Amino acid sequence: MGPLIYLIACEPSGDQLGAMLMTALREETAGQVRFAGVGGPLMTAQGLQSLFDVRDMALLGIFEVLPKAHMVLKRVKATLADIETQRPDILVTIDSWGFTGRIHERLTKRQSPIPRVRYVAPQVWAWRPARAKQLARWINHLMTLLPFEPPYFTKYGLPATWVGHPVMESGFGHGDGAAFRKRHGIAADRRVIGILPGSRRSEVTRLLPVFKDTIARLAQRYPNLHVVMPTVDTVAHEVYAAADGWSAPVTVVMEADQRRDAFAACDVALAASGTVSLELALAGVPHIIAYRVNALSYLIFKLFVRTRHVNLVNILVEHEAVPERLQARCRPEVLADDLGLLMRDEMRRVAQRADFSAALSKLLPGGERPSRRAAQTVLSLLSRPPI
Repeated sequence: MGPLIYLIACEPSGDQLGAMLMTALREETAGQVRFAGVGGPLMTAQGLQSLFDVRDMALLGIFEVLPKAHMVLKRVKATLADIETQRPDILVTIDSWGFTGRIHERLTKRQSPIPRVRYVAPQVWAWRPARAKQLARWINHLMTLLPFEPPYFTKYGLPATWVGHPVMESGFGHGDGAAFRKRHGIAADRRVIGILPGSRRSEVTRLLPVFKDTIARLAQRYPNLHVVMPTVDTVAHEVYAAADGWSAPVTVVMEADQRRDAFAACDVALAASGTVSLELALAGVPHIIAYRVNALSYLIFKLFVRTRHVNLVNILVEHEAVPERLQARCRPEVLADDLGLLMRDEMRRVAQRADFSAALSKLLPGGERPSRRAAQTVLSLLSRPPI
């Protein structure tokens, strides 16, 4: 029957990562593998029967999480009970440390013999470096997306493997923009702006009104705009509901292939800070990132942040290739000016694309698919006793 692998992924990015890992694990075992756990629609499509619906688990920030603390703890308890019932050969949790960290902590205290793996390192190089020690106590192995991350954890005795970044096999570099325009009746002379307000409800509710006002200002200068808004299952309802009444026509898409084609159709984009910036970079779309969170959450973040930039492209190239407009700078008048300049200035677009290439070149170890390296790492740990 093959080993039983228990997976936990609570957010869209983790769901995508989990689905790719499941595919790779099947390839590596000739299909002799079983899955259980928690995941979203992509992992469900790969055959996972999720223990619960993860759509309300996409939380962000201390003050966004607190109102749902009871729900989170209830699901921690249910997940632990399911792990004890299923008795998997290995546990792999993907990001979402606010939830998965509690799972690891409790399994450690119970002296569980199940090998525990975390996929995606917390950004201890950016803030909260003490979390590296915490992981070393609670998990047996860490799989990182970035090449410079393992030393932050191995110095505390936690084995870590750089497997590469999944964006490199996401397909966002192979979208068909012309087909997308034809499919949705977008004329060739239209300037297409991608609007990507995030994958969490808190992001969408804060950012979409700002982005809508940004387009209203921009449309006064460029009357031939068309907005394309790729979204994901967790916030699709909110995005579709908010797509009416814009100053330019809006096309909303959700399917994975549509998202890739939508990116390829964009001239420029405005996006919430996150992995989407790497997807846009892979598609070669010049863009601006913007973000707002609860004011107290941001204040706490600023007190502890250790990097000059928050955008991963900028971190990898060590300068602000992609403009970052955060909190007070995340205003319609600022974003409209930024996008207008990016649309007018060919040299800025060329410079961004050059930086995209430089950043992306650092994300693929040895030319091998990240999901395959991750699958091989997981399978190699099955025969090892927990630390």
